Amino acid sequence: MSKKTTNAASAQSIIEQPITDLISERYLAYALSTIMSRSLPDVRDGLKPVHRRLLYAMAQLKLDPKHPPKKSARVVGDVIGKFHPHGDQSVYDALVRLAQDFAVRYPLVDGQGNFGNIDGDNAAAMRYTEARLTETAQRLLEGLDENAVDFRPTYDGDSEEPIVLAANFPNLLANGASGIAVGMACSIPPHNVAEICDGLLMLLENKKVTVKELVGCIKGPDFPTGGILVEPKESILQAYETGRGSFRVRAKWKKEELKGGGYQIVVTEIPYQVQKSKLIEKVAALMEEKKLPLLDDIIDESAEDVRVVLTPKSRNVAPELLMESLFRNTDFETRFSLNMNVLTEQGKVPRVLSLKDVLQEFLNHRQVVLVRQSKHRLEQVNHRLEVLAGYLIVFLNLDKVIKIIRDSDEPKPALMKAFKLTEVQTEAILNMRLRSLRKLEEMEIKQENKALTAEKDDLEKLISSEARQWTSIKKQVQIMQKAYGLDTELGKRRSTFSKAPDVSIAEALDEVLTEKEPITVVCSDKGWIRAMKGWDLNIEDFKYKEGDEERFVLEAMTTDKLLVFATNGRFYALSCDKLPSGRGFGEPLKVMMELPQEVEFVSISVYMPEEKLLVASDDGRGFIVPAAECLAQTKNGKQILNVDEGVKAVISYVVEPEHDHVAVIGENRKLVVFPLDQIPEMNKGKGITLQKYKDGGLADVKTFTLGEGLSYGSVKRQTTISKKELMPWLVERAQAGRLPPNGFPRSGKF
Repeated sequence: MSKKTTNAASAQSIIEQPITDLISERYLAYALSTIMSRSLPDVRDGLKPVHRRLLYAMAQLKLDPKHPPKKSARVVGDVIGKFHPHGDQSVYDALVRLAQDFAVRYPLVDGQGNFGNIDGDNAAAMRYTEARLTETAQRLLEGLDENAVDFRPTYDGDSEEPIVLAANFPNLLANGASGIAVGMACSIPPHNVAEICDGLLMLLENKKVTVKELVGCIKGPDFPTGGILVEPKESILQAYETGRGSFRVRAKWKKEELKGGGYQIVVTEIPYQVQKSKLIEKVAALMEEKKLPLLDDIIDESAEDVRVVLTPKSRNVAPELLMESLFRNTDFETRFSLNMNVLTEQGKVPRVLSLKDVLQEFLNHRQVVLVRQSKHRLEQVNHRLEVLAGYLIVFLNLDKVIKIIRDSDEPKPALMKAFKLTEVQTEAILNMRLRSLRKLEEMEIKQENKALTAEKDDLEKLISSEARQWTSIKKQVQIMQKAYGLDTELGKRRSTFSKAPDVSIAEALDEVLTEKEPITVVCSDKGWIRAMKGWDLNIEDFKYKEGDEERFVLEAMTTDKLLVFATNGRFYALSCDKLPSGRGFGEPLKVMMELPQEVEFVSISVYMPEEKLLVASDDGRGFIVPAAECLAQTKNGKQILNVDEGVKAVISYVVEPEHDHVAVIGENRKLVVFPLDQIPEMNKGKGITLQKYKDGGLADVKTFTLGEGLSYGSVKRQTTISKKELMPWLVERAQAGRLPPNGFPRSGKF
């Protein structure tokens, strides 16, 4: 072929395509590969491919609990050689984690040798350690030789591997999982198997059971390192209902009295996935920086168990305050996120599931496995019954069978023709040993035939009846519940529960750690906030950036907190001692809080826990909320007023205790006045309708005492309408209202 012809053929094979399409196609392929084959666990067995291949390779090496362990290097070699073509170190790291009882709630690998510790020290090299499977891993591997699951060719096509394990163990919830894919992630904490079994049994009894009822059994995570969960029950329930949330975990500690009236604090459990050595280093560094003024010394006295001793600066320091300072500044308190994003629909679709969905998926998988195992066993029983029927013919016609075998050159077809035997029966007869032709053997065959016939009947009934299948699964769950009961060493709960810390402790700590000084908080219209020292300052001296102006000026103390209400209906909290200095223009509020770009702040007030606030949105809905319920513990704020898409929160108004009526005016300049007790007090929600609008929305709200009349206008020029004059506007809640009295401000604000 000439060069010219070759170039022409090459030109015809070139496909022109925009580079953006090419990149998106290839990136999507990469993303799907990462999601399916590396990062997200399968909801059925709770395993990622590397862990599944590790367990299967160890099963093939016969490393069950009854056999001695083999070198980890042998296991890793088999995994990367047969199933998982990745680096040996990454595979060994996965093996090590499955053996660490401080990392995995129910270890799947029984490790012999140095497999690391809670301080964060690495495991010994794979040539020095040995491994075998645990009883828990055996439960996951049950039924692989009984056609319980499908197999697929390995990467080189030389052998096969299971797509998923039969999993007679709820591994996804029991041991948890974590992974970061492309555009999605998974984070599931470990749970207690006995509690999971309670939830499974509840779901088997009633398919319509709610997540709230399930949380009555599965109370929350059960971390291998223990710790104390201080997350409110409402937050735990919401996390399990949505599949997303987080759990607040604190170290477990106790006070030990010393001679002379002193004391020390001993920490016996630390939060999950916190390295003890790094935690102590962090505390020591903070002590050097004088950020832990209540702590004098920290000593690690740990051996097999965790024992970290904390010495206070003075015996007069309350232990609760000392620990609160450590919880606030160190990993003695952490948050473990929940994101139940797993592979569903036969391991093909990533989806965020609720607690009930995860349990149901596990039960559905167990049903599929049970039916497949039963069909496999039924095939074996039918085959054996067929063979036994042939054996019985032999014993009834023994002399004739022997004569045919001795005299025939081809005994197989002769036997099949003489006794109407199948090929399977004939092969079995020809392979019989002479010693089997005794009278006792005939009796044993009849007994076996009777037992197998009964088993066949049970199997056929099980396969055809879904009710029998669920009953069988229920028995399996009950057996597992007994094996991992709360009274067993492995099954007893390690993480305990406690109420969220009292707000008064945090406030007392703020007072101890913060010097109490008067400040003036200044916030501009564009959201730049700062703190000026002192009170009674001249507002006219305050300077703002070009194009910006004054919006809020508050007098507070450095120990106070500020409540910031935003248009998304969330309250955010700011500590006054953390506010930037008043020398410059301050810092933007959005930098100090996790405030979305499209959200604006509505109001700023000094937090007074005894106060009550009236919150409302521009669609005219609102309610009264105690200020104590509005204090957020995180930068993400606290959702109080739920607003629909396109609706904004616009009002946060302090209600005085003596006020008995409320005035509401809309953007359409319609005014209504009604009794304050018609507005309910709630902790969270969308609220009730305060005023109805055809055009516009809510403009302003004001509470007042009806006997004293309604005042409005500027500070310098106030107008008051008496009770008698207000009668035309005094109506029931949720009315449209009428135009305000003459002289009402054009701004539409009180």
